[in-house]
Amino acid sequence: MKAATMQLEDLSCPSCTQKIEGALKGLEGIEQDTIKILFNSSRVRFNFDEDKVEIEEIELAINRLGFDIIKTRVKSA
Repeated sequence: MKAATMQLEDLSCPSCTQKIEGALKGLEGIEQDTIKILFNSSRVRFNFDEDKVEIEEIELAINRLGFDIIKTRVKSA
């Protein structure tokens, strides 16, 4: 299991967090109860199973919503 933290461009509205959370919950391999979206700091944190989903797929899902990712850090959970 891996833990990821993504720094996004500034989130402009609280509903943005719901869109991101929905996209993450739609991906297999992400631990649903670990998803945390910090609106004020524009960060997304979650744990994921790298055997089921790659970090690039997760980044792409967020990019498709129109959010730019500045930086992604992945470490062992």
